[in-house]
Amino acid sequence: MDNANSILLNRFFTRNTFKQVIDDGESPAYIAAIRRYIVNSTEKTNGECISEIYQYLKNEYQNEYFYKNTLLNKLLLGIHSPRTTTALTEVPVGNSKADFILINGKAVVYEIKTALDNFDRLDGQIEDYYKAFSRVVVVTSEKNFDSVQQRQNSPTGICLLTKKGTLSVRKEPIEYGEMLSKPIMFKVLRKNEYEKILLKHFGLLPDVSQFEYYRACQTMFESLPTDIAYQMFVQALKLRAKIDVVEYSKIPYELKFLIYFSNYKKSDYAKLCRFLST
Repeated sequence: MDNANSILLNRFFTRNTFKQVIDDGESPAYIAAIRRYIVNSTEKTNGECISEIYQYLKNEYQNEYFYKNTLLNKLLLGIHSPRTTTALTEVPVGNSKADFILINGKAVVYEIKTALDNFDRLDGQIEDYYKAFSRVVVVTSEKNFDSVQQRQNSPTGICLLTKKGTLSVRKEPIEYGEMLSKPIMFKVLRKNEYEKILLKHFGLLPDVSQFEYYRACQTMFESLPTDIAYQMFVQALKLRAKIDVVEYSKIPYELKFLIYFSNYKKSDYAKLCRFLST
């Protein structure tokens, strides 16, 4: 696939594109993709056009969005439930960003390596993730299995995204907490999250100047035993995602990942549903 086409498809399934679509009724990236990939688009609803483009991704160009959407549909919605389980994406951890995190009773980081990616940074990324999470899985294509399997002595799990768009678990992740770093965990937390942790455990917050406050909170957090700090860290992250489960259930498969992380209000869901049926 040429670069122009891949850029267009990568821009299609983004929050910015669909924000323009529901706010303004159109988006340059959306219109360009429809013109390029849909035959007789004027005879089809927007929902049908989106489904066709997604099918093209599945068959011809399994990009990062396709991987993320598959993970969310198969794991969060297929095995677990958005009522009891939280998904996170693009979470900064050390010098890396976790592609997809699933938190139920435990937290699992999923690092995505599509057939188009290389493995140059993978070792460094995995090392970063183990500083804040005890379970890590690499999700990649079938053709990359041998490259990932070379790390078979690692506690890292391996999951393949097949050409049919299904997930095949080749190795379950082994819990590994030896590298957990309280300073790294603390940096992942937001202010309201670490404050709740400190109040719950210590019953108070630091009585210091605003200039000293962050560092004082960090010192208190780092004084916790690592296992307690990790448990409270995971519990705090699990509370991040808030969606309207009833409205979200109406969203088509192709847009589940996109809308999950779009902070939609009831009015936004209504606008999107109208757009899809138009």
